[in-house]
Amino acid sequence: ERRERKQKQSKEMAEKATRELEKMQLQEKAEVKYNEWLKKKRAEEAEKKKKEKEKEKAREVEQQKKKTRSEKIFKEWLQNPRNKPRPLSNGYSFPHGNSTGLYFKYT
Repeated sequence: ERRERKQKQSKEMAEKATRELEKMQLQEKAEVKYNEWLKKKRAEEAEKKKKEKEKEKAREVEQQKKKTRSEKIFKEWLQNPRNKPRPLSNGYSFPHGNSTGLYFKYT
């Protein structure tokens, strides 16, 4: 009975040790997978930030181009009316100084 009890105890201890060993191996595998996932996630985030910065730079360049173009057009617009001759003032409140065909007593 003592031998059987000792054998049973040693068998239980061996099974317990193997279960703990399996548990530790499983935990190590999970940790390795988690670390790989974490590296992948960080790489994706870095790539995403890089793309966002590139988009922002492109947007700023586009806005700068639009701004310079609009300023150039505005300056041209300011210069053009000064060079054009001004229209003659209309005489006697008639369009282009002429009667429009309406009969007025004093025309």
